[in-house]
Amino acid sequence: MTPKEAVKFAKDHGARMVDLKFMDFPGMWQHFCIPISELDEGTFEDGVGFDGSSIRGWQAIHVSDMLVIPDPATAVMDPFTEVPTLSLICNIVDPITRERYSRDPRNIAQKAEAYLKSTGIADVAYFGPEAEFFIFDDIRYDFRENCGYYYIDSVEGQWNTGREEGPNLGYKARYKEGYFPVPPTDSLQDMRTEMVLLMEKVGIRVEAQHHEVATAGQAEIDMRFAPLTRMADNLMMYKYIIKNVARKHGKTATFMPKPLFGDNGSGMHTHQSLWKGGKNLFSGMGYAGLSDLALYYIGGVLHHAKALCALVAPTTNSYKRLVPGFEAPVNLAYSSRNRSAGIRIPMYTPKPEAKRVEVRFPDNACNGYLAFAGMLMAGLDGILNKIDPGEPLDKDIYELGPEELKDVPSVPGSLEEALNCLENDHEFLLKGDVFTQDVIDVWLWYKRKKEVDPVRLRPHPYEFVLYYDL
Repeated sequence: MTPKEAVKFAKDHGARMVDLKFMDFPGMWQHFCIPISELDEGTFEDGVGFDGSSIRGWQAIHVSDMLVIPDPATAVMDPFTEVPTLSLICNIVDPITRERYSRDPRNIAQKAEAYLKSTGIADVAYFGPEAEFFIFDDIRYDFRENCGYYYIDSVEGQWNTGREEGPNLGYKARYKEGYFPVPPTDSLQDMRTEMVLLMEKVGIRVEAQHHEVATAGQAEIDMRFAPLTRMADNLMMYKYIIKNVARKHGKTATFMPKPLFGDNGSGMHTHQSLWKGGKNLFSGMGYAGLSDLALYYIGGVLHHAKALCALVAPTTNSYKRLVPGFEAPVNLAYSSRNRSAGIRIPMYTPKPEAKRVEVRFPDNACNGYLAFAGMLMAGLDGILNKIDPGEPLDKDIYELGPEELKDVPSVPGSLEEALNCLENDHEFLLKGDVFTQDVIDVWLWYKRKKEVDPVRLRPHPYEFVLYYDL
């Protein structure tokens, strides 16, 4: 859609307001609105000003003025506003130099796509994340100097089988058995369908929706793959729709990787492939129907996986999910069909156009623009340097003894460890000026200062169970 077409689209749909959405550094959408009278074709060139110093991880107060430049290709009608509102996703530029802002995550994603083309390897990188989430009925949490707690509840929660509910009707998914019984055990079928229909209304193609493994309303809606930046845009609209539909029904949705103890967490298995001239470059005659190029791509992702974790599993809570000995894909190996490996090659169909790799250790608490760009850069580094991924791991990982497992590397054990790995291994991200040293430095500072340190400084409630009587 061109600027002219976007303005016409707004008028044709009776828009009275324009919502300008953009991505902050850690990974949440921000927005502000202007009346439709303020939108014309020049807005897509001139932009609209805002205070960049109030956005997490961005400008200092003495250089706070910035511009949002709406992308007309992202124009849709917002599905939730009472007043008809045009929604536009924006890029960020400096008002003086008119240069794209280096810390704008969408800019980083677009630079990754440009770098891919500059290598001559491929025209497009397709990404297809499987974003899991929970839909709860109640969430309360607090932390003070003298107390700290969280409380989650769900009418689907297995822990509520004995609760007085006036009446309690049962049909609560047992732990690790939410994948995937029909209603009435699956009580969220209609809500997920409502989410899907709204996604389709704003142009997101959906392949499937279903209940996920955990009790208490874990769910998954699978989007059709799309080019890198477009998919990162889609992922943000996906989260926006899920959270707002849940709220409409008096429920709350979360993409937190591990909100429940003793049941599955939420990951974001991310399918990816490279194409050139309409041909899937990952299809070949090698292992699991992969090309040599695809195997080198896997080699790059595995080689840089520990550093990538700081971008694709970027919260302290991520490492409550990525724990050895359980179902989480902590082993940095690749395999066909084996869901315990960090990278899996799906074998659902023999069609060459469907050949792809699935990186399984990311979670959807990530900033999609940074996560997808980071994985692409690692894969390209593998291709350019012909990094051998080693032998596949097709055995049952749970049955392997310590001797066999000792040579299989695993993901970091904490966000702090992942950040240290990124600090020591990020040259591959700097190629083509995709990530800048400033972006890496600020990411490391922000995560350590705003997330790692606050968690490290506070006593954990379970420490009272372990240590109070010592």
